[in-house]
Amino acid sequence: MKLAFLAFTEKGFALASSLAQTLGGSVMRCGQPDSLQEWTQKQFAQADGLVFVGALGIAVRAIAPHIQKKWKDPAVVVVDEGANFSIPLLSGHLGGANQLARTVSQICGAVPVVTTATDVNGVFAVDEWARHQKMQVQNPQNIRIISGKLLAGGTIQVYSHWPIAGQCPKGVELTQNPTADVAVSTHKQEATLLLVPRQVVLGIGCRRGTPKETIERVLQCFLQQTGLQMQAVCGVASIDLKEDEAGLLAFCQEHGWTFETRTAEQLQQVAGEFTPSQFVSHITGVDNVCERSAVAVSQGILQERKFAMDGVTMAAAIKPFSMNWNWTEENKERENKQ
Repeated sequence: MKLAFLAFTEKGFALASSLAQTLGGSVMRCGQPDSLQEWTQKQFAQADGLVFVGALGIAVRAIAPHIQKKWKDPAVVVVDEGANFSIPLLSGHLGGANQLARTVSQICGAVPVVTTATDVNGVFAVDEWARHQKMQVQNPQNIRIISGKLLAGGTIQVYSHWPIAGQCPKGVELTQNPTADVAVSTHKQEATLLLVPRQVVLGIGCRRGTPKETIERVLQCFLQQTGLQMQAVCGVASIDLKEDEAGLLAFCQEHGWTFETRTAEQLQQVAGEFTPSQFVSHITGVDNVCERSAVAVSQGILQERKFAMDGVTMAAAIKPFSMNWNWTEENKERENKQ
């Protein structure tokens, strides 16, 4: 989590510096050199968490022009310069402000002032759980529906492609029905809320000189045909012959995805059943690039087999993935008492 700390007085700056030294991140005293507005605008765009050491009202006025959606905004926490209270102000669950406020409190002795309804009532927070499991919320506008049902004393059903370790929280039941309240999947589901593990590696092969626009067009067709969610993708894999392929590199950079390659010998040694091609074998020295590279880089299992279009081949594999209901110390303690 990339953090940025801002203080307004010498005493506040000492506290901010101490917190930054422990948690990591940049620290600045207001006006040295950036103004409050300049610092806030800059850090809202590039930091994962902003910590104001000073008055709550100043922080509220500073961030107001930049607030968008809770699934887009960074975490914002305010700590008074006397280290009495640590207050999550924005993006408590998805952005991690509640947890950041608690962490700050543990360091400086402040009291965490958490006001989100699920926390106050001891109810399962599906968005916070998703963040801790490193999952993307595909339709975050529906979080309120799930939380509202739990806060009203109801039960939600959760469908998952993977087992979830630990005991289900109160008000949560596992189901085999994909049209549940919450679905954990890398593929499109009809659930109210879809949580997407960001664990999929795309394996890509292409003709020399293929532009990124062509690869993007193939990706969209691949996703439409398979139902794979783009949010599930974390990286791209190919053969080392493509390590300088301009279109492929630009494609990865545009999406912010890592790009890894393997040699033909390494790909040939990957265990499994893959779609063979004599043409590909003649050109590259291995019978399949997209499927084998996806599995090799992910070190997981093949999810979607070879898809070919416009001189581009594409496949998908998923990294090993596990989940746990007991993602915080509070949850672990609660289960031990039961």
